[in-house]
Amino acid sequence: MMSTNKGHTPARDFIRQIVKADVESGRYDGRVVTRFPPEPNGYLHVGHVKAISLNFGIAEEFGGRYHLRFDDTNPESEDEEYVLSMQEDIRWLGFDWGEHLYFASDYFGQLYHFAEVLIKKGLAYVDSQSGVEIRESRGTVTEPGVDSPYRMRSTEENLDLFRRMRACEFEDGAHVLRGKIDMASPNMLMRDPVLYRIRHAHHYRQGDEWCIYPLYDFAHCLEDAIEGVTHSLCSIEFTNNREIYDWVLESVGFEEPRPHQYEFARLEIQNAVLSKRSILPLVEAGAVSGWDDPRLSTLRGFRRRGVPPEALRNFVGMVGIARTESTIDVAKLDFAIRDVLNDSAPRVMAVLDPLKIVLSNYVEGPGEVLEAPYYPHDVPLQGSRGVPFARELYIERADFAENPPKGFRRLVPGGEVRLRYAYVIRCEEVVKDAEGKIVELRCSYDAETRGGDTPDGRKVKGTVQWVSAQHALDAEVRLYERLFLDGASQAEQDEPVDLLARVNPKSITVIEGAKIEPSVADDPDDTRYQFERTGYFWRDPVDGSVERLVFNRIVPLKDSWGRKTAKSAPASPESVSSSTVMPVVAEMPTSSGGVKGPIRERPAVSEQRAAARTADPSLAARFERYSTELGLSIEHADLLSASHATGDFFEAALQAHAEPSEVAAWMVTDLRGLRGDRALAGLPFGGEALGALAALVAGGRVSRRAAKDVLARMVEQGGDPSDLVAEMGLEQVDDHEALQSVISQVLEAWPDKVDDYRAGKKNLIGLFVGEVMKATRGAADPNAVRGLLTTSLEE
Repeated sequence: MMSTNKGHTPARDFIRQIVKADVESGRYDGRVVTRFPPEPNGYLHVGHVKAISLNFGIAEEFGGRYHLRFDDTNPESEDEEYVLSMQEDIRWLGFDWGEHLYFASDYFGQLYHFAEVLIKKGLAYVDSQSGVEIRESRGTVTEPGVDSPYRMRSTEENLDLFRRMRACEFEDGAHVLRGKIDMASPNMLMRDPVLYRIRHAHHYRQGDEWCIYPLYDFAHCLEDAIEGVTHSLCSIEFTNNREIYDWVLESVGFEEPRPHQYEFARLEIQNAVLSKRSILPLVEAGAVSGWDDPRLSTLRGFRRRGVPPEALRNFVGMVGIARTESTIDVAKLDFAIRDVLNDSAPRVMAVLDPLKIVLSNYVEGPGEVLEAPYYPHDVPLQGSRGVPFARELYIERADFAENPPKGFRRLVPGGEVRLRYAYVIRCEEVVKDAEGKIVELRCSYDAETRGGDTPDGRKVKGTVQWVSAQHALDAEVRLYERLFLDGASQAEQDEPVDLLARVNPKSITVIEGAKIEPSVADDPDDTRYQFERTGYFWRDPVDGSVERLVFNRIVPLKDSWGRKTAKSAPASPESVSSSTVMPVVAEMPTSSGGVKGPIRERPAVSEQRAAARTADPSLAARFERYSTELGLSIEHADLLSASHATGDFFEAALQAHAEPSEVAAWMVTDLRGLRGDRALAGLPFGGEALGALAALVAGGRVSRRAAKDVLARMVEQGGDPSDLVAEMGLEQVDDHEALQSVISQVLEAWPDKVDDYRAGKKNLIGLFVGEVMKATRGAADPNAVRGLLTTSLEE
């Protein structure tokens, strides 16, 4: 676990004061256990960073434990895709939950048991009203609710109906289980809240084992109690839920010290859209390129844009923890990003709108190489690179003015300017084309001014960046601005139709033909740069490649948006001229780019990859073979033939495990979800190792679930999958003697449940199977476990 922020010592906010007091009083015997419990029904956004950092930070500061728990109690909207995405994003932020990964669905058996406890105590009943009738009978904030006609059902009838609900005898909506509390309570959430509902839906982890599912207010607090959570931290909108949180725990029998809920103000950022409900229409309408669009406030969007994770951690540290909600100016987030990049990003030169310079008195030929530092003197880092200088150069078009306005300090006809790290030059002639556009400047250079100094002491006011025309690299550069026009209130953001109307048409500018100094060619793909005088950039991890450089602007050097909106004026005529287009986003080559959600919403074949295959017959041949001979889906064939590197990795994996569909699933879903921003070539293992792991699963040596843990270890440090399975103790256990020992321990730990099972509650078998699987860390063969349990319980 790592520190939650850099340079911002956590203040003693009210949450930490509560935890500190509990520790000092010995309330939980000194224990501090926190958790982050997202529902896996979407992608994490910047608002989640506050909750993640707070829970991790408190656990770390007080020597406690942090849990990551997926609150997966709604089968209709949840998917393993989101589970993997969230784990990946949280690890990217710099946090690790270790062995404490939990799923609410693993507690379904226990939650069902607690529901029966409430029924037996007369604190819950089965209501057969419709959803509309239940809502209408709740009353208003000024009028009490009306008791359900089924509120006085006997305990026996309620138990019978609830068990039949569990047995899937009824259709969706036929009955619900409600808490019997107080229909006149001033807290409307306490007016007999619904605890369970019928949903005949396939659960991504539990399959069709269940057809009734607990609601948040019932499940959430019990999950905390089951895991031994001490401080349940959530955002302020759940304040009224605290009363039912305490009621459920007290009513089912959890005694003090038990978990307690504390609320803090959620993170609201000016003009940031955070909810899935708001973002989805933008994706579907093509207003953004996907859930990883760099203009979005999803963590996948931030990752693709190039925002350093420590900047987000620092940002939430700057915002702090409070009880009162407020909207944070997005400029504060930009400041946190710049603060990190200023101290870490190497400086290089780039020209986005190039204007050619010809130095008429400079000798023709290869030129010379000038030494240029990567960092200014106020950054405590060292390093330099060679920058080629030759007769023909490029400068920014905006750095020359034929008729300069007052105060213009750059190049003008007959005037001088200093080329960064190089020489002073003078403009001697302006060359124009037939339409009168400036196409070239003829200049002279002063050989005595190498490095920028003027031996004769004359003052040269301006300094500009440049690149050698002969040596510069061509690149596409994407400039991002705020996604929404200024003034989009939170209320407006909650209305998808209004949101589409408020999308800023200049929120992305794509510049073709930018020129970058050649030193970047050999740098790691994840290097973040400051393009001098321009902003902070990094290579787009989706659309960029060695053959095609694409750079995303992470953040400008200054908050230009604030100045633009304050003036309500068009951009300066010296702005870079370019067309505003929507980039084509490839879903593969890395997980920080396209994700499964956007893939489903687009055609299975990417136009960009199709074009690449048209240009490269060998890739086209692979796509044809994968989709026909190997029988892969069009989507998988498209992704796996995206590049030679991807195809080679897949082919190598097939050499170790000749089951194309299985290997494809491992590559497209599991590996892609774990490898982060790294290219396949940057992994500490090759395709053969992935194929070997798939073969171990197919051969029954390790379960699919446990093999994911092995793959995560491989991504981190490499290793032979067979050796790792043994080292991590994950070999699938089907030895009946070994399993019987674990089963005996589980049954001894649940004597009341054993009695209930033998009394006729046969569906408790799921609880016992889950406990054995947990005890063996997923290594047991579930079919063998179920058989042995049945035998033991029937004895």
